Amino acid sequence: MSATGRDQAPAPSPSDLAAALDGAAFVRLVSDATGEALAGTGLLARALTADDTPFQASVVAPFADPDRSTEADVTVALGAGGHGTDHTLSARPAATANTVARELGASPDPVLALAGTVAGGAVDGTVADAAERAGVERRPGLAVPVADIADGLAHSTLLSGPFSGDVERARAALAELDLPDDPADDDRRRIASLVALAVTEDAPERATETVAAALHPYAGGPFETVGGYADVLDAVAREAPGTGIALALGHEGVRESALSAWRTHASRAHGAVADATTGRYDGLFVARGDEMPVGTVARLLADFHAPEPVTLVVTDGKAAARATDGRDVAATMRAATDAVGGESAGRDDRARAQFDVPTSELIEAFREAV
Repeated sequence: MSATGRDQAPAPSPSDLAAALDGAAFVRLVSDATGEALAGTGLLARALTADDTPFQASVVAPFADPDRSTEADVTVALGAGGHGTDHTLSARPAATANTVARELGASPDPVLALAGTVAGGAVDGTVADAAERAGVERRPGLAVPVADIADGLAHSTLLSGPFSGDVERARAALAELDLPDDPADDDRRRIASLVALAVTEDAPERATETVAAALHPYAGGPFETVGGYADVLDAVAREAPGTGIALALGHEGVRESALSAWRTHASRAHGAVADATTGRYDGLFVARGDEMPVGTVARLLADFHAPEPVTLVVTDGKAAARATDGRDVAATMRAATDAVGGESAGRDDRARAQFDVPTSELIEAFREAV
């Protein structure tokens, strides 16, 4: 997302940013709370480590200000938050950070780079080619981070279906396939078919395209699949940023903590999808509920449930919006928050907001602006 109401640092070329980092005595890396930005942060941090350049890395939630208590020669923001830094990698932060790391003479982790682009919603061809040259291959089945398929299916935030958030229901659905303990490729194909049918039944047409990203995954890395790795990165960036930084840096011993944060985030998101109070207007689908991860909920609703091209998710003081028809929903959110004295951040088809008025006022302002 790109921020509104904040100073945006210029987008440097990879070679220019590499030159700035190469000559720095201390670097600060500031990541947006997304899996793509977190992966990019990890790629740059590992390159700086290999070059013996001291650094500080942190994840900053939407609308929060980064810690500037430590002086740095160069500060780089990854993601579109900007955060008043020297340089901002807003577009394709994982893929761009991968290029910068190579410019610094490092050998970036191809799986982390690939997971970052998967988390961003569009696999970068150059990054994918590098991963495949390193031996990363696709396999049939689901993009989940764990070997227990029912656990992965219930907690995946790459899809939303009747089993989402419910391990026992996922296990019951899989039991119908009578799978062996060690599923072969044909078994994984049957699982993928079952899931694809379940999440697209009575869903908007875009669900078919969206679920495809969760099927036939790349395998390898610290989790069962690269897509599962991406899902975990996205969850920990939002739910447990300290664990997220450790995971992106490649620290040992954080895998189980990361998976716990992933399960927590998924349970909160899927629970909110199931329990939300919804309303449908001309071109707009609104969901509101108690405290929830509004960004993830908006994405799941827009991709798998919303009957309208724009989805707005609102809870006390926070909102997120998604558009599936190519419109600039960030501009819509900006107009809505301007009307109620709030603050927005967004880029293209996605946006976030914080505000101090009743949720009904934000919804009405957004309806008028959409």
